[in-house]
Amino acid sequence: MTEDPQRGWPDRSRENVLAPEPEAEPEPEAEAVPEPEADPEDEAQPEDEAQPEDEAQPELEPSSEEAAEVPEPDEAEAEPAPQHAAGDIEIPDDVDVLEGEAGPTRRLVAIVVSKFNGEITTNLLDSALAELDRVGVARSQLTVVPVPGAFELPIAAMALAKTRRYLCVIALGCVIRGETPHFDYVASEAASGLQLAGLETGIPVSFGVLTCDTKEQAEARVSKGADAVRAALEMADLFSQLRSTAASG
Repeated sequence: MTEDPQRGWPDRSRENVLAPEPEAEPEPEAEAVPEPEADPEDEAQPEDEAQPEDEAQPELEPSSEEAAEVPEPDEAEAEPAPQHAAGDIEIPDDVDVLEGEAGPTRRLVAIVVSKFNGEITTNLLDSALAELDRVGVARSQLTVVPVPGAFELPIAAMALAKTRRYLCVIALGCVIRGETPHFDYVASEAASGLQLAGLETGIPVSFGVLTCDTKEQAEARVSKGADAVRAALEMADLFSQLRSTAASG
């Protein structure tokens, strides 16, 4: 510090001069520490290569011998069409039997036949006439009465039976099922009406009406005309025997 000679104050000008900052000594560079060598055992093992999946083995066709051993499923057998039981009834010998037979007669026989489904009913009529010829009923003894349909069979049969001129009445017709309930009404009324005609008059009235689901079924059953003839003649003979038995006491 110097003293100013003019004012007597000490000279501090040199003290205000900033001293140069000392240069920072460069830090010594850290020596690179050598990395330890990797242990060969610690080296990453290579990933296992993906094992190829087992290829699908082609299916081998069975040999002819093996194929023969495998039983094949039985084919569904078509169910047989239901059949009526064959044969006649067996009656013990120690009882009285009163049974009619379809045979020739000298009396008149009436046939009432439906014109509806005429192709079928014509064949029914032919079957009935052939059976009458076979049993010995002459054509001159026959009266054929055509009616519009099966529904009209009962009233015609009733009218014929009430005349008492005919030994029996044979009713022939055909009703084939359709898309409506019409079949059920006609078939039911024809059956009940023909039975009623026989019950009220005491004259046998046979039921020769086919009631089928299809035309083919009806065509396969046109021989039922002959069955109706035998039924009517057999019942007529049975009634004759009953009257004779009752008269003899």
